Amino acid sequence: MDRPEMKQALGSCEFFKKLRKSEITKIAALCQVNTYESGEYVFRQGDYGEHLYVIVQGYVHLERSVDLGARKGSVVIEALGKGRVLGCWSTLLDIPHILMSSAICQKPTTIITIKGADLRQIMVGNTELGFNIMERLCFLLRDRIQAAYGAMEKI
Repeated sequence: MDRPEMKQALGSCEFFKKLRKSEITKIAALCQVNTYESGEYVFRQGDYGEHLYVIVQGYVHLERSVDLGARKGSVVIEALGKGRVLGCWSTLLDIPHILMSSAICQKPTTIITIKGADLRQIMVGNTELGFNIMERLCFLLRDRIQAAYGAMEKI
């Protein structure tokens, strides 16, 4: 994936959609592209997280392992496709954190990876951009918490 394709993917994703082209260009300079096969993990629950992920193509299940004594297993929190975002705490906190879920590819998947600390540096240097991204992060967290509660009710 070349830089123009990467900028297109970032600019059309749910998370960065409202940013200016110049802001997308700065963010694209931070990105790496990774590909995964069906069944591969993007990350695992309990690992340290430092990245934000944008799905370019493919399909990922965000799932959490649960242990309720006699009842153990995994629950799908959300099924995510093209343009959706995973991860974010490292961008907010500027430190690695323990991941609370796993991301498992359901088919071949291409993902743009952004180190949270690097994105945070751009946000700190441009408060308007930082506010816009922080607002999107808050909506993302709200949606994930709601999805997690909904998934837990099905147990």
